[in-house]
Amino acid sequence: MEGHRIYGIMENGNANPRVFFDLDIGGNPAGRLVIKLFADTTPITAENFRALCTGEKGIKKNGKPFHYKGTIFHRVIPKCLFNGGDLTEGNGLGGESIYGDSFADVNFIN
Repeated sequence: MEGHRIYGIMENGNANPRVFFDLDIGGNPAGRLVIKLFADTTPITAENFRALCTGEKGIKKNGKPFHYKGTIFHRVIPKCLFNGGDLTEGNGLGGESIYGDSFADVNFIN
């Protein structure tokens, strides 16, 4: 099965920005996925995701572009969920954040 690739990533300028992925499946356009980031609640996580959407942080440690564009959803369960965003391995076993290899979990309890 061919991967579900992400293209054309942009953002708006609001306090809680929205980003979008223009998706294709097997080279055929599959629609747009719009994601609202809750920067007011989870600012570190939201900023990591937003920056990986825009590609503004430049190049990863392996010398490849540091963004989601062209990455795949490595796990898809129809009508349930999908996983993606592995910028290093492309299979869910890797990953890299704008803060380094990882960053602290978000505390959702205030």
